[in-house]
Amino acid sequence: MSALKSREAILFAAILTLLLLIASRFPGFVSPQNLVSVFTDTAPLIILALGQMVVILTRCIDLSVAANLALTGMVCAMVNVALPGLPVALVLVIAVTLGAALGSLNGLLVWKLDIPPIVVTLGTMTIFRGLIFLLSEGQWINAHEMSASFTGFPRSLLLGMPVLGWIAVLAVAVMALVMGRTTLGRAFFAVGGNPHAAVYTGIDVGRTQFLAFVISGALAGLTGYLWIARYAVAYVDIAGGFELDVVAACVIGGISIAGGAGSVIGTLLGALFLGVVKNALPVVDISPFWQLAISGAAILVAVAFNARAGRSRGRLILKSAEQPQ
Repeated sequence: MSALKSREAILFAAILTLLLLIASRFPGFVSPQNLVSVFTDTAPLIILALGQMVVILTRCIDLSVAANLALTGMVCAMVNVALPGLPVALVLVIAVTLGAALGSLNGLLVWKLDIPPIVVTLGTMTIFRGLIFLLSEGQWINAHEMSASFTGFPRSLLLGMPVLGWIAVLAVAVMALVMGRTTLGRAFFAVGGNPHAAVYTGIDVGRTQFLAFVISGALAGLTGYLWIARYAVAYVDIAGGFELDVVAACVIGGISIAGGAGSVIGTLLGALFLGVVKNALPVVDISPFWQLAISGAAILVAVAFNARAGRSRGRLILKSAEQPQ
């Protein structure tokens, strides 16, 4: 646990250092209004990373989150075009339910058919993108086709911050409660830490992994509506490649790819780190297309850091075991 806390402290310090470096040349970047804007821009990544965190903790991975987002968002946009008077609350229910259903498909394939998660989610990622094309016939849905209430909800200001940002804050709070205070949260850590031992304690490993995929899918579905409504456009390739940023946020935040180790705060900090980098690139006159390269490099560095820390802990355990009793 102390290693996790030190990792979070280092990451927090890195974010502050990055902000100070940018502020030394562009003071306006750290103004309260701009920082709120950066957080709001990062909100979709935070929500998706929280779902991915749960999946990775159980020794799985979900590469279909961005495609889930895109498909759910397209469905929500089509529903809004057909029924413009439908309350936003019902649209949110549709988004979360559809996203959870898509996530449950991943979970069932992993649980019941014992197919490796990376293979399952690569396949469903492609299927979801194909379904978007079939549903929309390759057509875009633009702002003028969407109702004002549909696009206005995530942009509405509440205490100086858009609702989109507050939903991310709520998601962090709920996931922190689930992971720290519930039996399900402890089961996620147990399954990832030692699935064989988890079985002996009465935990159903396959069912726990299934529930992780459902949570990831539900959060992806929620983000699908929020993304489409905020940017007021829906098309086949929306959020293309975003799954890399989601995985990067988790790994940078200290979520172990081997499962069983990580925290909600670490995931939040990992997402914020990438959010600051993304927003800072145009300010320092670097092409945003470098973002994917930076995300990929960050994943490699973080995985190497995790592996080295794991080896160090292993050596300490062996050394203490060799000492005479």
